[in-house]
Amino acid sequence: MTRIQHPLELLAPAKNADFGIEAIKHGADAVYIGGPAFGARYGAGNDVAEIRRLCDFAHRYRARVFVALNTILRDDELEDSRQLAWQLYEAGADALIIQDMGLLEMDLPPIQLHASTQTDNRNADKVKFLEDVGFSQVVLARECSLNEIIKIASQTNVSLEYFVHGALCVAFSGQCYISQAHTGRSANRGECSQACRLPYTLVDDKGKTITENQHLLSMKDNNQTENMLELARAGVCSFKIEGRLKDLSYVKNITAHYRGLLDEIIANNPEFTRASSGRSTYTFTPQPDKTFNRGYTDYFANDRQDDIGAFDSPSFVGELIGEVVDIGDGSFTVNAEKPFNNGDGVCFYDAHGEVVGMRINRADGKTLFPAEMPEELTAGATLFRNRDQEFERSLEKESADRRISVKPVLTETEDGFALTLTDEDGVIATVNRKNGPKSEWQLAQNPEAAMAKLTENLGKFGNTMFVAEPVELKLSQPWFMPVSAINALRREATEQLEAARIASHPRPPRATPAANPVPYPQEELTYLGNVFNAKARQFYEKHGVKLIEEAYEAGNEKGMVSLMITRHCLRYSFNLCPKEVKHLKPDPMTLINGNEKLILKFDCKACEMHVVGKMKKGVTLNLGSIRPAA
Repeated sequence: MTRIQHPLELLAPAKNADFGIEAIKHGADAVYIGGPAFGARYGAGNDVAEIRRLCDFAHRYRARVFVALNTILRDDELEDSRQLAWQLYEAGADALIIQDMGLLEMDLPPIQLHASTQTDNRNADKVKFLEDVGFSQVVLARECSLNEIIKIASQTNVSLEYFVHGALCVAFSGQCYISQAHTGRSANRGECSQACRLPYTLVDDKGKTITENQHLLSMKDNNQTENMLELARAGVCSFKIEGRLKDLSYVKNITAHYRGLLDEIIANNPEFTRASSGRSTYTFTPQPDKTFNRGYTDYFANDRQDDIGAFDSPSFVGELIGEVVDIGDGSFTVNAEKPFNNGDGVCFYDAHGEVVGMRINRADGKTLFPAEMPEELTAGATLFRNRDQEFERSLEKESADRRISVKPVLTETEDGFALTLTDEDGVIATVNRKNGPKSEWQLAQNPEAAMAKLTENLGKFGNTMFVAEPVELKLSQPWFMPVSAINALRREATEQLEAARIASHPRPPRATPAANPVPYPQEELTYLGNVFNAKARQFYEKHGVKLIEEAYEAGNEKGMVSLMITRHCLRYSFNLCPKEVKHLKPDPMTLINGNEKLILKFDCKACEMHVVGKMKKGVTLNLGSIRPAA
C-alpha cells in the first residue's frame, strides 16, 4: 500500500519582488505579495511586471506566488479588481488571496482562490462553506488552538493555512473597526492606524484604576517554533510568516529558521513531504531572537494562557545582555558575557517604564561608548540589545544559495554521445553530439585522467540553480574531450533543463465549487460581515443570508458598537476572570487614552472581550479609490 504524503508549505511575506526572491532563496515554498492595489497593506504594492518577475523566479523551484487582493471593495472598484485579477493571472500568479465575496460573482480567471484571514475563519462551519464555494486554501484565525484546528481539519478537505510567526493583531481579523471609527482609515482596506499599540489606563465599573499607561491591547509576537510538528499533525498545510512590511533581514532570518524546522519534521516523519524543490544553504545561523519582536508567545495554540501581552512596550527591546555596573564620562560598563560590536543598538527601561535606546559608537570589551549618553541611565539598569550589528551585516550580504539536485548521465550513442540531465522532479533535458571525423572526442591516451576530468567537468554547475549528484558515464571505452567542449555540452543541457522546468511548472487548478454548497452559517449579517458592495450582497443572498447590514465603512452612524472583538481578555490578564474567581461578575470596564474612552464588555460564554465605542465626531471617512494607476 502506497503511503500518501502531505506537502508542508512554508509561506513567506514579500514586500516586493526582490524580497520574494530572497525568501525563496532562503527556503520558502511560496510567497505572498501585494499587487498594485486592493492588497490590504498600505505601502506594500507592486506593479504587475514585478509580480511577473517574481513568478518567473519562483517557478524555477516549483515555488508558488500568492497575490493579496484582500480589501473590501466599493461598487465602483469591482471592475478594476476583476481586470487586475486577470492581469495577475496572466503574469503567472498561482493564487489570489481575497476577502470580498463580491469577487466570486464576477468573471475571474481560472486561478486558485484563498480565503484571507480577514474573512474570520475560526470554525468548521465557516471553513466548510468556503470550501464548497470554491476556495482552495483558507487562512485560519490566529486565535485557533490546536484542538480547534483538528476539529476543522476533520470536517473539511480544503488546505489550511496558519500564521506561525510575526506580529499579532489582537482582534479577530476582519473584526476591528477602531481605526475606521477614530481616524477614518479602514483596516479592512489596508490602512490600520494601530490603536492597539497605544498606551491605556484600565478602570473598573466602580471607577477604580486597575493599571495605568500600559499597552493593554498590544500582543507579543507570534512564535510557533515549539508547535510545528503538532500543527502539521493537526492538519495545517501552509505555515505562514507574517510581515509584508518587514525588512529584508527579518524575511531572511525567519524564513531560514522555519525552513530548518520543517525540513527536520519532513526528514523524521515520512507522511510529510516538501512543497517545492531544491535545498537552501546559508552563510549564517538563523536566530529569531535577533530580529524585531515584542517578546514571543504561541498565543492560543495551546489554549488560553498567561503572559501573551506586550503591555510594557510595543517596541523591540531585544535580548537581555546584562546590567550596567559603572557609568563614566561618555561611557558605561556592563557585566555581560556576550561580546559587543561597534554599531550595536542597546536599550533599557527608565524610571517611568519607557524604553530608552542608544547606538554604540565604540565597544571596548565591556565598556561601551554610546553616540549620546542618556541622562536616564543609572548603575544597576538592565540592558538589552535590540540591534546586533555583526548579525545584521551578515544578512546584508548574499546569505543563501538554493540548488536543485540533478543527475548527469553521459551515454554513448550510435553516432556520438548524449548528455542527459534529470532533476529531482523528474524533468529531463538531453543534448546530443555527433562524433564525426573531425570530432573533438578522441580515444584517451591516459584513460584514468580523461575519465576523471570528464566526470569533474560534467558535475560543475557553477552559479546555476543546480547541484550535481554523482555523474554516471555509460561509455564503451575511455574518451578524451577538451574541457571547453565538455563545458559547452553541460551549459546547453543546463539551459534546456531550466527552460523545461519553467515551462512545466504545475500551476495549481481552480477548485470546482460544490454543486450544492452548504448554506452560509448565519442567516443574518451585521456590519461585522463587511458587505460593502452589491455583488457581495448578491453572493450572501444566494447562499441563504436573509438580512444583510452594510459594512461599517459605509459610514452610516451606528452608535456604540463593538469596534473590536478579541479572544485576549483583560479580566483574565489581571486575575479578574469570573471563571477563575467565583465571586466576580463580568462587569464592564473602561480603557482610557487621553480623552479617548472605550468600554470593555465580556462575553464569558464565548470567552471573548468586546471593545465598544462609536465613530468620533469630525472623522472624515478615508474611502478614496485604491484602484491601480492607469
